[in-house]
Amino acid sequence: MTETLKVLIVDDEYHARKLLSEYVSKLPFLELTGTGANVFEAMDILRKEKVDILLSDIQMPEITGLEFARSLKNPPFVIFTTAYSEYAVESYELDVIDYLLKPIAFPRFLQAINKVVERKEINTSNSPLLSQARPQVQPEKPEEDNIVVKSGYKIYKINYPDLIYIEGQREYVTFHTTRQKITSLASLKDLEKKLPSNLFVRIHKSYIISIKHIELIDKNILHIAGKKLPIGNSYKESLMKLF
Repeated sequence: MTETLKVLIVDDEYHARKLLSEYVSKLPFLELTGTGANVFEAMDILRKEKVDILLSDIQMPEITGLEFARSLKNPPFVIFTTAYSEYAVESYELDVIDYLLKPIAFPRFLQAINKVVERKEINTSNSPLLSQARPQVQPEKPEEDNIVVKSGYKIYKINYPDLIYIEGQREYVTFHTTRQKITSLASLKDLEKKLPSNLFVRIHKSYIISIKHIELIDKNILHIAGKKLPIGNSYKESLMKLF
């Protein structure tokens, strides 16, 4: 893929729009199509211009970013930018690319943009754009993209992108997904071996988390989908290498 990705920023805070505009200007394959202080300005730009990536705040006057994204028939790739972590699960139900918590550092912004590039470059490992943004060896894609879980008499298929984290509870585990919680008779040790290591990592004796859904690491606390999970000392080094 060699085309430029056009970006639209909508945020009611001037300084937030300015910062994101500066971040966009740092990446040669991104082009700022426009900025809007509210959803109505953004809608006007969408009608007139081609937009590949929508960077949208959530808490805005009259219409929220969630309502805005939900209203779009053929939405671009959506990345939410917000100061409020409680909207994380609801935003992932809209199949957004990422959820960035303010204040947003450039490396975290770049990580979200890379996710857009990866989504556009399905089954491609030598993308020119991707190599510009993140010059590293791409992990092999797992053969499977889901895990089958038995809970009582029910059998669930959980797609990897929907799995946020797994919580160990003695002989049981609970799968926390974007849609529901599923408790199953299993062990974290077995799941750690079964799940693809490029998508999931163990951070504690009681938790395995999805790398995709990480929002923030603050010392020994990991923020994911509005939750705060502890990071075990013996797991922190491997986690930081991946993050």
